[in-house]
Amino acid sequence: MTDSTLALPAAAPLRLAPAIVLSLAAVYVIWGSTYLAMRLVLVDIPPFLQIGSRGMLAAVLLFAWLRWRGVPWPDRRGWRDAGIVGVLLLGGGTGGVAVAQQWVGSGLAAVVVATVPLWAALINGCWGQWPRRAEWIGIGIGFLGVALLALEKDFRAEPRGAFVLLAASALWAYGSMLSRRLRLPPGASGFAAEMLVGGGVLVLAGLVTGERIGWPLHPATPWLWGYLVVFGSIVGFSAYMYLVSRVRPALATSYAYVNPVIAVLLGVSFGGESISAGGYVAMALVLAAVVLITRAGERQA
Repeated sequence: MTDSTLALPAAAPLRLAPAIVLSLAAVYVIWGSTYLAMRLVLVDIPPFLQIGSRGMLAAVLLFAWLRWRGVPWPDRRGWRDAGIVGVLLLGGGTGGVAVAQQWVGSGLAAVVVATVPLWAALINGCWGQWPRRAEWIGIGIGFLGVALLALEKDFRAEPRGAFVLLAASALWAYGSMLSRRLRLPPGASGFAAEMLVGGGVLVLAGLVTGERIGWPLHPATPWLWGYLVVFGSIVGFSAYMYLVSRVRPALATSYAYVNPVIAVLLGVSFGGESISAGGYVAMALVLAAVVLITRAGERQA
C-alpha cells in the first residue's frame, strides 16, 4: 500500500449528509417558531387538547400516506415501544411546554427547553456514552448563552412554570435517548405511531381534567393550529426522530440552543418585545455552540 493511498482518508473532507442538514434546518427554524404559535393557540385551545389533537391528526395523515404506499402497520412490539416514546416526548415533553406557557412567555419557554442537551448528555452518560470534549465545550457555551437570554427583562416566570418546563425538558431528553434503545417501527411509521399514542394520551388527559375548547375560535387559531400540525408535528417531529436515529445526541438536541434565538427574534418582530445588547451577545454564543457541536457530530464514526 503506497503513501498516497494511506493519505486519502485523512484528506477527504468531513461533511454532514444532505438529509441530516435538512433535518437540522427543520428542527432549528420550525420548532423555534412553534413556541409563539402554541402560546397564541392557547387562547382558544387548552394545552392537553391542543398538543394531543394536533399529534393525533398528524399521525392519521402520516398513516394514510404510508398505507397508500403499501407500508404495513407496526407489529405489537412496535406499537408498544413507539407508545412509550410517544408518551414521553409528546405527553411529558411537548405537553409540559404547552402547560407551562399558560404562565410563561414563549421566549422563556424556549430558553428553559435549551437544557435538553444537558439532560441528554447526563442520561446518555449514565448508559456509558459521555459526550466528547468538543461536545462538552459546545454544551457549556450554549448553556451560557441561554442563561444570558434568561436575564432579559421580558423573561419573567412563576416558579411552577419553570419547574414544569425543566421536567418537560428532562422527559423529552429521556424519551429521545430511550428511543435509540427500543425497537421502533421503521421510518415514518414509527413517527406516526409515537404521535398517535402520545396524542391520544394527551387528549384523554385533557378530557379528564375538564379542558374545553373556547368557541367561537379567534380567526387566526385554525391557521396557527394547522401550521403546528403540518410543520410542528409532521415535518419537525419526523426530522427530529430521524436525527436521533442517525447522529450523536449532542448534535440531535442542538436545536434547543437555536430555538430560543428564533423565539426571541419572533417576539421582537411580531410580539412587541425588546432585547438588549447583551441578548444579542447571548445569541452569538448560542450559534457558536451549535458550530462546535455540529463539527463534533461530523466526526462521528
